[in-house]
Amino acid sequence: MRIPRSFCGRTRREFLWQAGAGFTGLGLVDLLSRDGFFARHGNGGEPAKNLPATLEPRPPHHAPKAKACIFLFMYGGPSQVDTFDYKPKLFGLDGKTIDIRTKGRGGQKSQGRVVGPKWRFRQYGECGQWVSDLFPHLARCVDDIAFVHSMYAESPLHGSAMLMMNSGRILSGAPCLGSWVNYGLGTDNRNLPGFVVMLDPSGGPISGAKNWNSGFMPAVFQGTVLRPSGEPILDLAVPDGMTKAEQRRLLDTLKEQNEAHLASRAEDTDLAARIQSYELAYRMQSHAPEAIDLAAESEATRRLYGLDDPRTEDFGRKCLLARRLVERGVRFVQIYSGGNHNDHNWDAHGDLVLNHEKHAGATDLPIAGLLADLKQRGLLDSTIVVWGGVFGRQPTAVSAEGTGRDHDSDGFTMWLSGGGIRRGVAVGATDELGYKAIDKPFHVKHLHATILQQMGLDPNRLSFFHGGLANKLVGPAGAEPIRDLIA
Repeated sequence: MRIPRSFCGRTRREFLWQAGAGFTGLGLVDLLSRDGFFARHGNGGEPAKNLPATLEPRPPHHAPKAKACIFLFMYGGPSQVDTFDYKPKLFGLDGKTIDIRTKGRGGQKSQGRVVGPKWRFRQYGECGQWVSDLFPHLARCVDDIAFVHSMYAESPLHGSAMLMMNSGRILSGAPCLGSWVNYGLGTDNRNLPGFVVMLDPSGGPISGAKNWNSGFMPAVFQGTVLRPSGEPILDLAVPDGMTKAEQRRLLDTLKEQNEAHLASRAEDTDLAARIQSYELAYRMQSHAPEAIDLAAESEATRRLYGLDDPRTEDFGRKCLLARRLVERGVRFVQIYSGGNHNDHNWDAHGDLVLNHEKHAGATDLPIAGLLADLKQRGLLDSTIVVWGGVFGRQPTAVSAEGTGRDHDSDGFTMWLSGGGIRRGVAVGATDELGYKAIDKPFHVKHLHATILQQMGLDPNRLSFFHGGLANKLVGPAGAEPIRDLIA
């Protein structure tokens, strides 16, 4: 076939060069791969070497301020202007239509109806932090808390926003924050998981286990779902027909296979990770039940967490278990408030008062109890407690009536306490309506960087080589911690 002199705007010579010369690049890729070119870091040219696929304790990059992290995840997106971000102007504008970009399930408009805050705000503590009447117990803890009022995220959609908050990416397949902590530090307790997740009784969040898996890392670093009552970890019991002795012999056989691999060639990472997982399950059969047994806790402690009230009992039990787990060396604990869909979580599109009073009422006293208990036991100094959702909620609504709010990823509030975090401070701000972060805006990756930094890990150095890249939780461009939060 005769190729025209001009082909798709290109000369014949250009077409032949682009269509054929690129083929030789395949050989170049092979040569560079053999030379180790693709297994090198972008900074310094040192060969990329992943940390071992084990939970053995590892030295941190620098002296840590925190040994553990408890992430209180308010699934669905609590409203910042109804909780901790006081915007007095909104009260006077309630019900009025103003010029502001407003997005909702029905589309997007250039105007929106203002939904004024539904709870009264008051100042608390020596720091004078404003807190709504939704959190009367937590309000008394503000002098131990650092509020970030200028968080923002990339996605206003639940699925991708959840993945971003948990893994630093809007697409699935990446390790979660707890996995990165496990990978970087290992665990101080070989008999319990290093990363534990406790879900809401209404069900798990959207995307399910993608929110606590280890992505492209070995499975030994993934989160383990812990049930607050009954059988603590599903499928942990010895299989029917197998004795403990037989189970032990199976583990020994697997270890022998791995040693044979090591004798013949480089370590089989997948096999080593499987052995680690089996061994952990074997040890947890004896130790996990003790960790969740609250029989030794005093009545005063149980009341502190709200275990004597059906409304707070479930979340309170999880908060108390979180304290027991970090006492026993677990690195990362994530507790979900809310699950399933709609009013089963903080996603208040309809009746905001019904929704937020339900979820705040179930969590306020237990969270305050957790902070107080950690503090009195001397654990708050070495444990970071993080509170927040995936985004906030808009000050306006697309609909003509109702109290519901739609998603707002341009500006929302999260808070941190303990683990070397400054106390009684507020960082950043949204505009006068609480819509968008305007003063010191911080992306989710800056929150991740802060947590890693406080736990002794350099967020811009911690990496896992996969797919030809030195992957990082904070992305290829890196991210600095929120310095205003660090004591």
